Amino acid sequence: MTTEMQEIAITEDKPLLTGQADAKCLPLQEHSIETPHGVVHATLHGAGATRRPAILTLHDVGQDSKSCFSTLFKFEEMQEIVKNFTLIHIDTPGQEEGAAAYPAGYQYPSMETIAEMIPTVLQFFNIRTVIGVGVGAGAYILSKFTLANPDSVEGLVLINIDIQARGWIDWAAQKLSSVTSSLTEQILTHLFSQEEMSANTDLVQSHRDRISKASNLVNIELLWKNYNSRRDLNIDRNSTFKCPVMLVVGDQAPYEDAAVECNSKMDPTTTSFLKMADAGGQPQLTQPAKLTEAFKYFIQGMGYSKCPVEVGGLEIRQKADK
Repeated sequence: MTTEMQEIAITEDKPLLTGQADAKCLPLQEHSIETPHGVVHATLHGAGATRRPAILTLHDVGQDSKSCFSTLFKFEEMQEIVKNFTLIHIDTPGQEEGAAAYPAGYQYPSMETIAEMIPTVLQFFNIRTVIGVGVGAGAYILSKFTLANPDSVEGLVLINIDIQARGWIDWAAQKLSSVTSSLTEQILTHLFSQEEMSANTDLVQSHRDRISKASNLVNIELLWKNYNSRRDLNIDRNSTFKCPVMLVVGDQAPYEDAAVECNSKMDPTTTSFLKMADAGGQPQLTQPAKLTEAFKYFIQGMGYSKCPVEVGGLEIRQKADK
């Protein structure tokens, strides 16, 4: 591993893998899991505990596991990866599709408390270690979990990570936005770039419709408020993650500067930085081919690869399971 921070720019789609797995062959189980801090919804794809770590995902505000990750994990080349791993999607409390609205006065769990729910989920599925994939608020929560449970995480993919608490200027701007903009529009500006919002793409509009019409809109608002009240992660090069990390952000994303700032605080020997060209706020939805390719390289670097694969004319040889 190099001693300098890596900035990866993938500017064209290349076939990562040959062949395709049938996602329908993977067992799918949905569970509502009781934790010491409340019930959390989780979906398991695959057979459960294996020698390899599970891939654990956590979505952003205004999304659930399906709307955040289905495009990426149903992408045909990604199937060659996920068929060899157990896949666990966690929905943060009350955010899953069809969730009932919390009653007035409900005390929604903090980011730290949600992170403390994850060990119970892993114990429920008999999972020892994971490769975490988080977006926005999900990336922050997975980071909290990893810092508290370093032996449980073998790798992290953090998309749109912001490790800093909101300053008073950001707090004031958020208060003003809450007066002038609806909750739906506030969340959309968190998820998407200004260019995407102005273009009013189908993706933006689908999120607008889903959020504004959600039966659990009050739950979404509670998560949004708690994410905006997050604390600093207090990461620096002497106190950071003990596992390999890939930071991902679109070059037009709302959190580009935050991801760059996070990158500057990370250990350069274990961190790679993927700034996606021509990508907006949700690269896992708009650039699944490029993100799949980067993810393949990431897990190969960790020593997990099932078979030789042709990538850009170069054969990548198998590495033994850890």
